[in-house]
Order: sequence, then C-alpha cells, then structure tokens
Amino acid sequence: MRKHGSILGVMALMLVPVTLTGQFSSSASTFDELAMGGAVTRGGVPVQGGMDAGRPFSRYALSAVIAPTGPGAELTTYLNSHFNLRVTGSVFSYSTTFTASGFPATASLNMASARISGDIYPFHTGFRLSPGLMMYNGNELTASSNVASGSSFTLNGDTYYSSNANPLTGATPLSANAVLGLHTNKPAFTMTVGWGNTIPRNGHWSFPFEVGAAFIGSPSVRANLSGWACVDAAQTQCTNVGSTTDPIALQIQSDLNGQIGKWKNDLDPLKTFPLVSFGVAYSFSPGGIVH
Repeated sequence: MRKHGSILGVMALMLVPVTLTGQFSSSASTFDELAMGGAVTRGGVPVQGGMDAGRPFSRYALSAVIAPTGPGAELTTYLNSHFNLRVTGSVFSYSTTFTASGFPATASLNMASARISGDIYPFHTGFRLSPGLMMYNGNELTASSNVASGSSFTLNGDTYYSSNANPLTGATPLSANAVLGLHTNKPAFTMTVGWGNTIPRNGHWSFPFEVGAAFIGSPSVRANLSGWACVDAAQTQCTNVGSTTDPIALQIQSDLNGQIGKWKNDLDPLKTFPLVSFGVAYSFSPGGIVH
C-alpha cells in the first residue's frame, strides 16, 4: 500500500491545477474552439495561433500506457505550444519459481515507480524530447530458497551440500534469500524521445509512443545464507554457515561474496534501464466544453 500511495501522491500533485482552472472556463472553452478550428475573439479582436492561445494548465490528458515497468497511467498538462508537463505512475508484480546453481528459488518481481517529465515539441509536430526524473522507484526482485537435505549447490565455482537435520548438533538444511534492487539513484534521471502529442491541436484522442532510458545506477545485490552446509556428499565435514570462526563457514561466506560480485558484474548493464511505452490518451479542458 505504501508503494501505491507514493505513486498516487505524486500524480495527485498534477491534479491541483485542475481545480484551480475551473474558474477559467471561458479560457478552456476558447482553447477547445481553437482545437476544433473555430474562430475565437477576445474583446472583439480575433485571436490567432492555435495552441499558442491556450493558457498554461488550460488543458489536460489522461493516458493508459504499457511499459517495461508495468502497466500504468499518465497525467499531462499543457503549458505552451512547445511544452507539456507529464507525470507517469506504474505498478506491476509477478511471481515465479526456478532453479539456479542448485538453489530452488521462489521469486517475486515487484515494479512500482513514478516519474515526472517535460515534453518538449521543438517542431510543432508530434515529435518530442522528454527529459525527466524518476521520483519514486520501488523496483526490485526478491527470492528465497530452501535447499533439500543432501542436495548440492554451487557458489563461485565451488560445490557444497545442504546438511541433513540433526537435533544433536542443531544442524538444519541450508536456506537462502536474496534481493536485487533496481533503484540505486534516487531520484534517477530519465530521457526519452517519442511521437504523439497527448494534447493535440485537433480532437481529443491520441496514441503516444516513446523510447529511452532511466539512469537508475548499478543494481544492488544482497544475499544471505542460513543453516548448515557440508563440503562432501558423505557429510563428514559440515558447519553452521553463520559461524565466524569455522574455516568451512568462512570459505562458504567468501564464495558467497565472490558470487555476489559476479552477479553484480552481469547485471551492471541494467544501470541504464530501458523505457519503452505505448499508450492511448484522451485530452480535455477542465470547466470547458467537451466537443
């Protein structure tokens, strides 16, 4: 609930001008008339210029989007003919099971993020440049594993065996948990390019597309082991992996740290996280006339 609340809170900030612009219904109506190609006057004088005649926060758009960060929603507001302000929020979760290096894992991918972008339209066309910030990032992968007694597992190229339960020694089979975090940089700079103005000159519907990246920093990896492990299948040399003095435990901990280093190296390309989205948007004028 905290993740969802953070995203909704960021998007709610964009709704504040909606309530304020209700008093400018005549301006919003004027903008709609222009969008529909009608003639507009102010004080008896014809107004020209299409979108240039709209006031900041006089028009908005709501969008539904699909992206690698999950399905989400966007709220965009018009500032001037070359610039919109946009907030994006997305939430997604997925659970699965897999086995890696002898560890049968139950994993959960949780994606939750909110970002704010400035949509710059340099050519009065649908092409845009959109620098921004990912203000909230809760993207992470968590995994847990219980290695069956006597089963082998590998760390940093060395093979070990999960211990049998033994009430006399207190031995228990090995278990593990790990967390992959995709949120080192907070906030994270984002940059995308796209096509499709969600607040078009004519009509209300649009189908925006964008591609780019979020520079989230190198992924963080944390992993812990608990229980007992052995260096041989016959289980003649076993230890509590949490021991700070046993040579076998120290070797296992060293191999775990070495394995974490390899994982970090393999995952380092994710520090530039891809952003690709497709969506459908509807624009409107608060307090104005919907055509």
